[in-house]
Amino acid sequence: MRSEYCGLISRKHLTQTITVYGWVHRRRDHGGVIFIDLRDREGLLQIVCDPDNPATLQTAEKLRNEFVVRVTGKVRERPPGTVNANLISGEVEVLAAEIEILNPSLTPPFMMDDDGLSENVRLEYRFLDLRRLQMQKNLKLRYKVAMAVRVFLDKHGFIDIETPMLTRSTPEGARDYLVPSRVHAGKFFALPQSPQLFKQLLMISGFDRYYQIVKCFRDEDLRADRQPEFTQIDVETSFMTQNEIMVLMEELILTMFKDVLGVDLPSPFPRMAYDDAILLYGSDKPDLRVPLKLTELTDAMKSVAFKVFSAPANAAGGRVAGLLVPQGGALTRGEIDSYTEFVGVYGAKGLAYIKFNEIAKGRDGMQSPIVKNLDDAALQTIVERTGAKDGDLVFFGAGTAKVVSDALGALRVKIGHEKGYAKAGWQPLWVVDFPMFEWDEEGKRWNAMHHPFTSPADGHEEFLDSDPGRARAKAHDMVLNGWELGGGSVRIHRQDVQSKVFRALNINAEEAEAKFGFLLQALQYGAPPHGGIAFGLDRLVTMMAGAESIRDVIAFPKTQRAQCLLTQAPNTVDEMQLRELHIRLRQQNP
Repeated sequence: MRSEYCGLISRKHLTQTITVYGWVHRRRDHGGVIFIDLRDREGLLQIVCDPDNPATLQTAEKLRNEFVVRVTGKVRERPPGTVNANLISGEVEVLAAEIEILNPSLTPPFMMDDDGLSENVRLEYRFLDLRRLQMQKNLKLRYKVAMAVRVFLDKHGFIDIETPMLTRSTPEGARDYLVPSRVHAGKFFALPQSPQLFKQLLMISGFDRYYQIVKCFRDEDLRADRQPEFTQIDVETSFMTQNEIMVLMEELILTMFKDVLGVDLPSPFPRMAYDDAILLYGSDKPDLRVPLKLTELTDAMKSVAFKVFSAPANAAGGRVAGLLVPQGGALTRGEIDSYTEFVGVYGAKGLAYIKFNEIAKGRDGMQSPIVKNLDDAALQTIVERTGAKDGDLVFFGAGTAKVVSDALGALRVKIGHEKGYAKAGWQPLWVVDFPMFEWDEEGKRWNAMHHPFTSPADGHEEFLDSDPGRARAKAHDMVLNGWELGGGSVRIHRQDVQSKVFRALNINAEEAEAKFGFLLQALQYGAPPHGGIAFGLDRLVTMMAGAESIRDVIAFPKTQRAQCLLTQAPNTVDEMQLRELHIRLRQQNP
């Protein structure tokens, strides 16, 4: 029987005869004495095999990387000068009395301490990649976070209730993953994008405090913080105000960071209105570690002769804004060109700028291709509003409000981190007062900014019919260092209000009944006021681990093309399976 994990053997085990199990991390032959670094999930332990025990030494000579072995021996102090202060086991070693090879291994495709691995290789051999100490550390952190959540919510009266994985397709904002039914020919289940409707039904059922750590599925384009299947910490409550929900969920995150990382987050979290976040930071999830802010210039550019600025300034839904970069006058032309290319990803057609070399000289002290196109009054307004000083630079965005906000918002974060303006530490934030709807110019209709079950702010029900663009929502997003950790809202609990929202979204009664009839019916049977939030567990753990991608904190993730390189999924299925599911594949063009 194992005495203890390898990585936890310490001075308290001195002189004890112990038995450990693990994988050979490294074998070193020092001319008659063989050293083995034995590894398990808790870390490394140095094993010593010397000539005084020929049988053990003979076995040790056969060992190679990733062999699975059992070792019995006596714990002793390491010789002076060989202590490794970075390991719990770094002050001791085990003099092997017996070594048993439990299973040999093929030569692995990479070393377990190689940090320069291709991600594709790591994902193809994920069962080996997960042996690496960093990956073991990440997944243990994920477990600790989940446990901290469960302990906190249990303490506050929440009940863990499972909801179905096979449900019906409903519009949630992304494509559904569909599952064909064998029993009901031509019909499909959908994998849930979230448990939204079911958790509302649980509130109506009287389970006033529900939670679930649950898998969700969205068939959407992927990037570093997205996966086709991801995990939510899903929370819903009844009879609590929006403020009460936010305070309790803030306490959850504060407790989690303290218990898991030993970190005290700033408290209370600041709150910022959505409009202010877009105005000042160009994003509804601003990274407050970066102190740079956007400056609104739309009104000041309406009368300038420079059409690049005046046209969007006078257009409905247009915006002109500036981004002050302190001492940005030192930026090279090459750097400015690279930033211009960067904002192009967000739809910006260019990136105008002014370098303020000596403001006292007026336009003669300014360096830019656009200075000649702006009158003195406009230049003075730019200086006053941005607070520009000698040596500073201002970048400009002009176009639709969305493009300008997205482009300059991303640019402020990029420059802030690249040029050393960003502060260290954690900067949490609540973003509130979201619009109920956002206008879809292509479809010429309103779409729900969060989801169609979000409650309008008090007194804003009247705008649902007359002016949907004015309606604000009882929605709340928690942001940390520029990442949205979670989003939630107070839900609509009255059927008449829900019907008004559907009308604003151009969902007629027949369509609403077909898609949400079971919820609309339930709302008529004494539905309580309720609301909640869903946190992205993958994102949360990624941030806490300091990882670059959520794939580093998921045991078996997909690639950015939604493939599993380990199992080679998705894969083809045989004709018999398709026939049972009443499916015929269309012939693909070569």
